[in-house]
Amino acid sequence: MNAYFVILAGGGGSRLGHVRKAEIRLGGASLQERVANRLRIDRSAILISTGAGLSIPSAIGTALPDLDTPIGGPLAGILAAAAHLRHQASTDGVLFSVAVDTPFLPEDFAARLMEPLEHGARAAKACWRGNAYPTNAAWRLADLQDLPEQASAGTVAPSPRALLAQLGAVSVDWEATHASDPFANLNTLADLIDLSYRVQGSSD
Repeated sequence: MNAYFVILAGGGGSRLGHVRKAEIRLGGASLQERVANRLRIDRSAILISTGAGLSIPSAIGTALPDLDTPIGGPLAGILAAAAHLRHQASTDGVLFSVAVDTPFLPEDFAARLMEPLEHGARAAKACWRGNAYPTNAAWRLADLQDLPEQASAGTVAPSPRALLAQLGAVSVDWEATHASDPFANLNTLADLIDLSYRVQGSSD
């Protein structure tokens, strides 16, 4: 199965003073750069969900603004990627969604989430110690083909978490290989401070 990646970078950072999360820097690199680096793939193959409004150019990958639907947030980024790929990719491919504010994304992220799909699962989600991270997930493109139309009609699942549940997503947990949460994300100033200290003390 061919793999495609969308970094969900459209968040407005409302709890951080409306600073774009993608541009926040940790250890000398923006969150967007750190996540892209940890994917270990050609950056030309990366899609960047930039949120509502005009597309914001990206040096990392193809920028995708949200579609004109009532859906916002991270699900809107997945919808935009699905709409983009259905004209360029076969339906037997897999879309990986990655939250831009997970700077310690494990380097085996894609490989581990791909395994359940290769054995018949329709989707898989990343977890650590039982805590699920629905924006860090793998989706069969075949199950995303009609999402833009469903969004316009108001029949789509309201969030990535709900859509994963609808698809019977398999949970993949990194507890056994990571002592610290590899999907720790950044929503508040306290999170920013904690992650900054973690970057300073890490060799990753």
